[in-house]
Amino acid sequence: MASISQKEVEHVAQLARLELAEAEKARFAEQLSHILTYVDHLQAVSTEGVPPTASVASEETGLREDTPRECLPLDKALANAPESHDGFFVVPKILGK
Repeated sequence: MASISQKEVEHVAQLARLELAEAEKARFAEQLSHILTYVDHLQAVSTEGVPPTASVASEETGLREDTPRECLPLDKALANAPESHDGFFVVPKILGK
């Protein structure tokens, strides 16, 4: 059985900026280990003779025509923003922490 350690769960949680309780870390480690075991079972299935596909969706997509239309005015776009500056949304810095 493939397994994920609690330390690996903590590392992924840090990358995703998630705060997890100790009980959650243990539960996620167990659940992710079960998922990896299932993936191992899937890899054992023979796919010989099955053509590769780029997508499981049908070849025909229902796309609409791309027609230009009037844009949302800047003042309306920024109306509910908690903070804006010179016509841009201001968001908290997350990189470089």
